[in-house]
Amino acid sequence: MPLKTETVDEPTLNLTPMIDIVFLLIIFFMVGTQFTQAERQYDVQLPTVSLPQPLTSLPDAIVVNVRQNGEIVVNSRVRSQSQLEDDLKQAKQNYADQAVVIRGEGEGPYQHIMNVLVICQRAQINAVSLANRLKAEGE
Repeated sequence: MPLKTETVDEPTLNLTPMIDIVFLLIIFFMVGTQFTQAERQYDVQLPTVSLPQPLTSLPDAIVVNVRQNGEIVVNSRVRSQSQLEDDLKQAKQNYADQAVVIRGEGEGPYQHIMNVLVICQRAQINAVSLANRLKAEGE
C-alpha cells in the first residue's frame, strides 16, 4: 500500500482586496478635505449682533432655594418675591422653555414653596420641578 507523498499547499491570505479598500478610503478622505477648503475661499462678511446668544446649548435650570424661614436664595443672592418674579420673567424672555428647580428645606412650611410655585406660574414658567433626595435606610 503506497503512501501519498504529495505536499499540502499552505493556505495564503490574499491582501489585495484589503489594500484596495484602504486606498479608496484614503482617496475619499482626501477629496472630502478638499471640499472643506473650497468653502473657505469665499470672502464673507458675517453679520454682527449686540447680544450674542448661544445657538445650540440650552440654559441651565434656575435653582431657587427656599429656606425654612421663607427666605428665597437664587445664585447665592437673597431675593424678595417681587425680585424673584422679575428675574423669572426676564429669564422667560431670554429663553421660552426656561426651567426652574425649587429646593425647599424639608422641615420648613410648605406655604413658602407654594409661594414660589405661584411666582413661577405668574412668570409663565412651565418647566418647574421640586428637588428631593432619597431617604437613607437609617433615617
